[in-house]
Amino acid sequence: MTDPELEPLRYPVGRFRPELHIDDARRAVFIAQIAALPAMLRAAVQDLADAQLDTPYRPGGWTIRQVVHHVPDSHLNSYLRVKLALTEDNPTIKPYLEAEWAKLPDSRLPVEVSLRLLEAVHERWVVLLRSLEPDQWARTFLHPERGPMTLDVNLQLYAWHGRHHLAHVTNALARPPLAAR
Repeated sequence: MTDPELEPLRYPVGRFRPELHIDDARRAVFIAQIAALPAMLRAAVQDLADAQLDTPYRPGGWTIRQVVHHVPDSHLNSYLRVKLALTEDNPTIKPYLEAEWAKLPDSRLPVEVSLRLLEAVHERWVVLLRSLEPDQWARTFLHPERGPMTLDVNLQLYAWHGRHHLAHVTNALARPPLAAR
């Protein structure tokens, strides 16, 4: 596959583009997407055999199992970044090498482990997000590679991130296996 053919497989819901000005109603939509993700991801993978879980979602991409393990890794980092931004002035956060994390032995565990972790992280994260006052959404953290990020943009990013990876899984399951193509 050429690069333009891979684009819809890499970004099935499109690339992330934050809305510049959002209000409480839009925030509630994004928080609801974050709240719904654990159940949606669980439903998408609940009856999959190991061979299906170990199938890449696109040529050269992670397996569905790696995607499922990546989501709580990433969302746990985001949850902690929100807490840092709420308790410190523009803290510098630590990025991580997600592709390297996906190669670690815990990324081969049964997906149930990460589904439970995702549920627990999201339960706490959603309570925290719903408690924020309007002025707190402007609080920032500093990403060393991306620059300052407001909690408003981070909220949108992780609502998108959940939809993005859920679409990786559901789209991969709707296509014939890579080996059959």
